[in-house]
Amino acid sequence: MNDLRFTGSITAMATPFLADGTLAVNDLEKLVRSQIAGGIKALLPMGTTGESPTLNHEEHAEVVERTIEFANGSVPIIAGAGSNSTREAIAMTRHADQAGADGILHVTGYYNKPSQEGIFQHFSAIAQETDKPIILYSIPSRCIVDISIATVERLAAKYSNIRHIKESGGDVGRVDELKIAMGDDITVLSGDDSLTLAFIASGAEGVISVASNILPAEVTALVDAALGGDLKHAAAIHRMLYPIFRDLFIEPNPVPVKLCLKKLGIFSTDRVRLPLCQISDEGRPAVLKTLANVLANIEASATANAS
Repeated sequence: MNDLRFTGSITAMATPFLADGTLAVNDLEKLVRSQIAGGIKALLPMGTTGESPTLNHEEHAEVVERTIEFANGSVPIIAGAGSNSTREAIAMTRHADQAGADGILHVTGYYNKPSQEGIFQHFSAIAQETDKPIILYSIPSRCIVDISIATVERLAAKYSNIRHIKESGGDVGRVDELKIAMGDDITVLSGDDSLTLAFIASGAEGVISVASNILPAEVTALVDAALGGDLKHAAAIHRMLYPIFRDLFIEPNPVPVKLCLKKLGIFSTDRVRLPLCQISDEGRPAVLKTLANVLANIEASATANAS
């Protein structure tokens, strides 16, 4: 059994496309290298931020394989393998395992609206296919259904590789409920950048971040400070980054973050795949202005600390 625990700052990676809509492999390598240079603790390709619903199986597999290749053991790789089809989720789990991923992220059955028993059986079937750590992904805004605390307890009691959950329901109280029920038997990761500080203050162990695509060092500094008990310093970083945490979601994710990645020269285009579309004429200047302001504040803070 691989008992690796994923904690700290983890990037939910955006997937780069060329102008013709195909994978931009060189840009993917640039993103991986920038993340490692920024001190990120793990990388997660093929989550929602990676536009996984719009990639075919071959593209999905290539992104996972290339990320593992480009990281070259520098950081753990958690492969997104979620699906509302349990059979498909198992197939992607087997691929991720064989490709050398260190962990696997799985979401509940979106659109299907399964019962808690269906959710339990879905994750049970997946857990029996791998000994790699599985991160449960609770995001009721996209899946309609949540993973109940009782279901998490039941899964963890039966499967030793289920010891993580990514919480994206916007409820800090879920951290308390999970920790009261399970203590150190569950590692809780925030799924919302803007709630990272609050989650860690309540007992979470890290974040699966969108903003770290563009600000890996700063998100890592925030998380490290919070986990280290320096909540005052973490709060100062949080306030500095909060405007971009907010504005990366003024339009559907990952539209704004891909615009920022292009602006920073990491991606050659900000192309997304339908049914997502390019950022609106109103959203574009708003996001770029916020990015510029946050970068200026980061530089000013660094200058002040150096003097």
